[in-house]
Amino acid sequence: MFDKNLVRQFRELKTPFYYYDLDLIAETLDEINKHAFSRGFHVHFALKANNNDPILQMMQKAGLGADCVSGEEIEKAVGAGFDPSKIAFAGVGKSDPEMETGLRNDIFSFNCESAQELEALNELAGKLGKQARIALRINPNLEAGTHRYITTGTDDNKFGIPSEFLPGILDSLDRFKNLKLTGMHVHIGSQIENFKVFEAMCGRINNLKSFFTERGFKLQHINVGGGFGICYNAPDHHPIPDFKNYFELFDQHLERDRGEEIHFELGRSLVGQSGSLISKVLFTKQGRNTHFAIIDAGMTELIRPALYQARHHIEVLTSNRPNRTYTVAGPICETADTFRTGISMPEVKRGDLLAIRSCGAYGQVMSSDYNLRERAKAYYSSDF
Repeated sequence: MFDKNLVRQFRELKTPFYYYDLDLIAETLDEINKHAFSRGFHVHFALKANNNDPILQMMQKAGLGADCVSGEEIEKAVGAGFDPSKIAFAGVGKSDPEMETGLRNDIFSFNCESAQELEALNELAGKLGKQARIALRINPNLEAGTHRYITTGTDDNKFGIPSEFLPGILDSLDRFKNLKLTGMHVHIGSQIENFKVFEAMCGRINNLKSFFTERGFKLQHINVGGGFGICYNAPDHHPIPDFKNYFELFDQHLERDRGEEIHFELGRSLVGQSGSLISKVLFTKQGRNTHFAIIDAGMTELIRPALYQARHHIEVLTSNRPNRTYTVAGPICETADTFRTGISMPEVKRGDLLAIRSCGAYGQVMSSDYNLRERAKAYYSSDF
């Protein structure tokens, strides 16, 4: 991925920094056009994965909508040119000002997650003279088979409406004159690689659809969420997820009525492999049990290993020396500030450059200034 000329230019830049391959994003969007849009599916880009302006502009120009989880993300999406009629607003804890932002922009859908949220949204919509389009987010109690911190569709999760409460919710809609039920939303987690999980989800959605129909509700759209995973172990071998089989699965297993739209909320699968965190080796040191490579990037730039025990592929850019086994750790005053343990890679010395791969999603957006660290800059392939 990184040719010698690019690495030579990296040496002139202050580390750590994020690097994004916009050509790879363009190729990924071509796959979305080929396998999703060709089937009449609608795709919203999840701003929580990456909200950098050049990337949002690519998503908008490619015809995607926006999946937002805060009022600020709605404002960002509108500012980036996304049509409000393509903006879905999810989140278990929407504040009144955030809901007002969605109402004023007349967004496509509020994905509502509780009875109290419906009451609050109805009241706010009435005050503004608006009618809010809503989708009910259902918790299907389906295990996603992913890390427990990014599982969202089981009984232990805070997200969604348990299906047994759905009859009461539907019965209450008549008194909410400022709400219009247009859809159903299901999202069960992130970084899902097992297609059987999505197939099982389709079955749950089909059953839920029948329940709506039996009670006289005709849904205009089904939002199946996102969560499609990427290959962190071998990013160069799998730079673009298998969108062909992913969308084909929903085409085959999800029952779709005439005129009913199917919406997806994808983030990581669209941008995850496009980004790398470039870092410099500060020191190497021998511990009692391991050899450390201390780099200048830390959990402030990529918190996923500390938060989710995530394993990112690490590529040495400036060494072809024989391999050595390392623990690669950052400079932050936390033991959790460790990227990999027991990793075999070319021997590194002070000043060598490393690339921590697959950081295009949930990398820069989750960064912080802990330890009063300066925020790392972002560079794009178009800059070189």
